[in-house]
Amino acid sequence: MLWQPILGSARTAPMATNLSIMNRFVLPSFPTVQIDQRRWASNLGPRRTKYRKSQKGRVPFPIGGSVKGTTVSQGIYGLRTLQPCRLSAMQLSAAETVLKRKLKVVRGSQVFMRVFPDVPVCVKGNETRMGKGKGTFEFWACRVPVGRVLFEIGGHVEVRPEVAKEGMLNESDLALRLAAAKLPIRTEFITASTPPRLGREVDVNLASARPSIKAET
Repeated sequence: MLWQPILGSARTAPMATNLSIMNRFVLPSFPTVQIDQRRWASNLGPRRTKYRKSQKGRVPFPIGGSVKGTTVSQGIYGLRTLQPCRLSAMQLSAAETVLKRKLKVVRGSQVFMRVFPDVPVCVKGNETRMGKGKGTFEFWACRVPVGRVLFEIGGHVEVRPEVAKEGMLNESDLALRLAAAKLPIRTEFITASTPPRLGREVDVNLASARPSIKAET
């Protein structure tokens, strides 16, 4: 008859004790770091970043006179901001969902998003003492200056302005105006012929009015 050890007997107890002692004192224990910047298929956010957290920063203002990103480039109509702000990924997703839902009846129409949330925003709890590092990751956001185009509507078909803007002929309720209602800032409806904007100034000659910087010889 072969001898078989019984679990919990006196023969196996010292081995279990030695393993528990090694795990506690010999093997180093490293703290587990949980990364909260998870990106699902339905969420807006970068796939990978160099750093997990970043500083708050400020909304940029083109002091050099640049009008890049203030006109329609890919579509026919667009939604342009009138206030500087920091938009979250959920707000942009809600506005994009409304646009796609209202333009679903127009076969071949497309929605272009000109901004992307790539700034991680960290939040600490209320009445928290100072120190002990930066807060935990909360959501993705993007810094949007004045005059930046957020969304554009276009495609291989012609979208009439009443369908894109207000639905004056009772063909659809609202498209860009409903998307603007999802955003916490004032916006304006523009077309492909709308001149660029620099702060409060809207002029056709803004693009050519930038001072030319020549290298000194």
